[in-house]
Amino acid sequence: MKRLISIMALVTVAVVAMAQASGGAMIKFSKTSHDYGQFREEAGTQTYSFSFENSGSSDLLITRVVASCGCTTPEWTKSPVRPGEKGFVKATYDPRNRPGKFKKTVTVYSNTNPSVTVLVIEGDVSPRELTTEEIYRFPVGSVRLKSNHLAFTDVARGEKKIRVMEMINTSDKPVKIGFDRVPAHLQLRSRPETLKPGEKGIIEGTYDGAKKNDWGYVNDLVRLVLDDAVVNNVYMVVSANLTEDFASMSSDQLANAPVASFETTQFNFGTIKQHEKADVKFVFRNTGKSDLIIRKVRSSCGCTTVTPSNTVIKPGESSSIEAVFDAGVRKGRQHKVINIITNDPKNSQINLIVSGEVAEISK
Repeated sequence: MKRLISIMALVTVAVVAMAQASGGAMIKFSKTSHDYGQFREEAGTQTYSFSFENSGSSDLLITRVVASCGCTTPEWTKSPVRPGEKGFVKATYDPRNRPGKFKKTVTVYSNTNPSVTVLVIEGDVSPRELTTEEIYRFPVGSVRLKSNHLAFTDVARGEKKIRVMEMINTSDKPVKIGFDRVPAHLQLRSRPETLKPGEKGIIEGTYDGAKKNDWGYVNDLVRLVLDDAVVNNVYMVVSANLTEDFASMSSDQLANAPVASFETTQFNFGTIKQHEKADVKFVFRNTGKSDLIIRKVRSSCGCTTVTPSNTVIKPGESSSIEAVFDAGVRKGRQHKVINIITNDPKNSQINLIVSGEVAEISK
């Protein structure tokens, strides 16, 4: 090992000597890494200046410096550095909203050989204490919520699911909280019903999948009522993905279930011009042993009109999902999704992809 280190040292000396003999510039940093250690986020930006010397025999010029992250800002000596003189590469790290350990690189390009030098900065940022406004981001009158979106994710038919939303009263008076436009499948209550000044609480929501006659992703808009007055133009979004409960099916039921087999789930309509329409057709077959039911068809864009040829497909029968893409004033590459919800327990939600190019009409 000692012999290997000695050989490497001799090689390094030889390279330096050859570079100096050939009249080249040589960049020699006093150190190529710096650890800021642990510091608090509120301490702000941290800067370290890497010092280097031109140990060659001609002028050294740094052509550019590139940081590996937008959180790091580099500065450097812009003018040529004469042999024997010193310069710097400064790295400034911004920890704002970036708590935790970090390790970033600053790559220096110069007229030396080798032409690239990599500098490393690292550290550990202790998170700052968030303000009330940052924690409870959504204001509703004198109350602030952590979010305006109460997401129940997957809710099976017949299932009841509970979710909560944290809130706080930021006023200097008690506030009574109620709700307006609450649909039958949803129950909302404030705990406590009246928040004291500065008091925290929760909005508790219960979603009843049996009372919502729909499938797939759905949402409702609910308004808050503060002190018996409806807060207009401010809504809380309540969402759920309504699914069928296949977990309770027996092995025999699964063996005799429907199967939706599509010939392809991607359709490219090629190139059309603006304001033109493209016909799209996805052919599929029920290769299962019971009726296949198309429960819902929805496109990701109003530009795509979807019509299922048949919503109940007998075993062995074929059918199709037909759509019309209206280019309108769109231009360039298009990528739209058609979501199909079926009673196939192994493939209950199918995404069909419609793509193509819309050429702009020259003026």
